[in-house]
Amino acid sequence: MPQLLCRERSPACPYPQAPCAPVALDPLDRLRAPVWVFDIDCRRVVWANQAALEVWRADSREELAARDLGADMSATVAARLAQYQADFESHDAVFNEQWTLFPEGRPVPLQMQLSGWRLPDGRMAMLCEGRLPETATPESLRSVDALLHTPMMISLYTLDGRPLYRNPAARASVRRHDEPLADRFGEAPALARLLKSLEASGEATLTMAVRTAAGERWHEVSARRRLDAVSGEPVLLLGETDVTPLKQSEAQARFLSEHDSLTQLPNRAAAQAHFRGLAERVRRAPAERPLKAAVVLIDLDRFKEVNDSWGHAAGDELLVQVAERLRGSVRHDDLVARFGGDEFLILLAAPDPRREVARIHARIRDRLARPFDLTGLQARVSATIGASVYPDDGDDFERLLQHADLAMYRGKADGRDALAFYESGMGASQQARTRLEQELRQALVRDEFELFYQPRVSAGERRYVGAEALLRWRHPERGWVLPGEFIPVCEAAGLMRELGRRAFEMAARQQAAWWAAGRRLKLSVNLSPGEFEDPWLLDEIETVLRETGCPPQALEIEITESMLVGEGDRPTRVLEGMRAQGLSIALDDFGIGYSHLAYLQRLPFNTLKIDRSFVQAPPHERPLAEAIVGLCRAMRLHAVAEGVETEAQRCWLEQIGVTEFQGWLFAPALPRDAFEALLDGRQSLPA
Repeated sequence: MPQLLCRERSPACPYPQAPCAPVALDPLDRLRAPVWVFDIDCRRVVWANQAALEVWRADSREELAARDLGADMSATVAARLAQYQADFESHDAVFNEQWTLFPEGRPVPLQMQLSGWRLPDGRMAMLCEGRLPETATPESLRSVDALLHTPMMISLYTLDGRPLYRNPAARASVRRHDEPLADRFGEAPALARLLKSLEASGEATLTMAVRTAAGERWHEVSARRRLDAVSGEPVLLLGETDVTPLKQSEAQARFLSEHDSLTQLPNRAAAQAHFRGLAERVRRAPAERPLKAAVVLIDLDRFKEVNDSWGHAAGDELLVQVAERLRGSVRHDDLVARFGGDEFLILLAAPDPRREVARIHARIRDRLARPFDLTGLQARVSATIGASVYPDDGDDFERLLQHADLAMYRGKADGRDALAFYESGMGASQQARTRLEQELRQALVRDEFELFYQPRVSAGERRYVGAEALLRWRHPERGWVLPGEFIPVCEAAGLMRELGRRAFEMAARQQAAWWAAGRRLKLSVNLSPGEFEDPWLLDEIETVLRETGCPPQALEIEITESMLVGEGDRPTRVLEGMRAQGLSIALDDFGIGYSHLAYLQRLPFNTLKIDRSFVQAPPHERPLAEAIVGLCRAMRLHAVAEGVETEAQRCWLEQIGVTEFQGWLFAPALPRDAFEALLDGRQSLPA
């Protein structure tokens, strides 16, 4: 009886030391259909009948056995062969599939029956029986090949969840070959929703948690009801795409939107959402056990001295340690948040919130009294705390926060390191605020506002490519007043729409003049929430562009993430309207508000401005900034880094792919004459 030994070995063969055991298959040689035995481990045909030799275009069995069929084998085919071998070992499996062989580079389509064949040395090989398909159109051949190589997981199930077919990608994903539908989709409610939608409309798509051979993953599952091509019975056709990386990115973006990147505490947006739940809890409390809530604002005393004396790195480390001590000072259900800078917030509910706040204040004083170790330096800080009570001192978060702020400033005035509760007599500061509001209204009439320009610099070339227009108030007595002082008053007094319209008009008029003079810079203008909500916003923009003659491509509108949290599709319509007018749109302060990947996918942004808190983050926090830059690259967004203050920050940002910078390293916000002098080279960069 003829026998054949492998005379040469593939480099990938796991059995290089000994030749294959002899294979005896003489009766099969008489078959007219091509039949061969394939050694899956060594990627060799170890026996073939005469018809198979003709298919493989081989002169002899020895010549065919010498071919290393693993040399140009794709990873997909190799994985499929491993699946066959595992199924042959575990059960008496037989597969009927259409294959295309490529002997000497020429395609040969065959209808194959594949079964396990035990070699004399005990290893599992594959018996291949082929026949020419009755109909083999180019379309059918290509569709079969695509089904084999596609990464999409395609499966057929009976209506009761029994598997009928899986393509190689789906077969590689399951934990066992006979796994039913219910075992694959472990979350019964999600599977029920999919099947209910499928029953209602005949098709459904849902992102679901899936149990796979690689552990739990997230798949986007598309399901349809079809008739089985073999039995004619109704079946379920499932297509699955692994979206785990996207889900992880969304989870990271959601975390960034709700937490401070430095301390990992919840941020202002998260605190505001938490207060809504707290207020509802207070309202629902039974009359025999009433509750009240407290808004507690914490400001570190003389924190600026730490920054000025030892630098921002020491200041950041101090904030991290303070955050940890604050967490240890409150009860399990109390929320500790960071509001930015050196301000923190505590939200709590208690039958007697004043007494509970007093207890917390005592614990905070005790913990902050211990020195802080800042990389060999020892620092001591205290905190002044102001508190207001819901519903006694206000019925909404912003008012309670304002009252807690007034109480905190009373504590500062009383000598710091103190606790003060809001009282109605604390309106003196409010009177000063009212005077400031009156002065602001007069300033609008007198045109006392001017634009300053902070340059944006391109990486590598260090060339000025644009600027951000920033409002300044030239007070007739106090001189220049920064936005941090007058913008909150304008917002509270309803003056921001008028002030914002003035700023946009000034920017458009200046850009029209610069472009006419040949200065091709991009000028970005901030849009306030009040302006964004104005139903006449797009009309006013169109009017300003027409009256000033400013090219719309010369301007970029900056909005913050909080403006996107609106009802319905209005944010989308407004931004698309701006794009239709020719304006560029930038998402400002990315990562500190309501960040969500859906905004970036759905809305027509051109630019994403990375918040300074990420730019100035310590080295162990830098992966967050790198993830944001990678997100920009993936979504083809222009990344601009704000708050660049050191050469080390610039080098790192340039290395991770940021192409444009803005910050004090290059220039502060400058009046027009100084900015033009900088562009013309008549003024050097600040040291």
